[in-house]
Amino acid sequence: MIRTILMGTFIIALASPAYAYAANENPVIKTENSSEYIQQVPKTVIIKTKKFKIRIDLQPNGKYLYQAWGANSKLTSKPNMIISDGELVPDGSGGNYYYDFVNKGFHYQVWRNYLTDSATKAPYTLVVSDESGNTVVQQDGIVVKK
Repeated sequence: MIRTILMGTFIIALASPAYAYAANENPVIKTENSSEYIQQVPKTVIIKTKKFKIRIDLQPNGKYLYQAWGANSKLTSKPNMIISDGELVPDGSGGNYYYDFVNKGFHYQVWRNYLTDSATKAPYTLVVSDESGNTVVQQDGIVVKK
């Protein structure tokens, strides 16, 4: 009897970490014609550009939330801008992707730069375009926290 209880406890203890690991997996980008995973996408990323701190979070509905502060502001303060319902858009088959948000006619895109022409290229780029498609802001950013 004790042996059965101990064996059951041992099996539960082994299975619990495996389940916890599987439940915390990050979203991934798949290629269109294949089931291969190209790149794991963090659930939350915080980047800093010359003028902004930007936090992007995966929401329970599968959409992304964009929050922005001034570069010298604390993330614990109220954000200057919040945009919900963002999309993750894969770009090619090399792992690059961008987050796409729309607010009052402006497109906010935060690009993840894996494959670039330069080894010194920043890992993220913020691009803000107006209704006509003209680029209003383009700033490179570094990861502050994943």
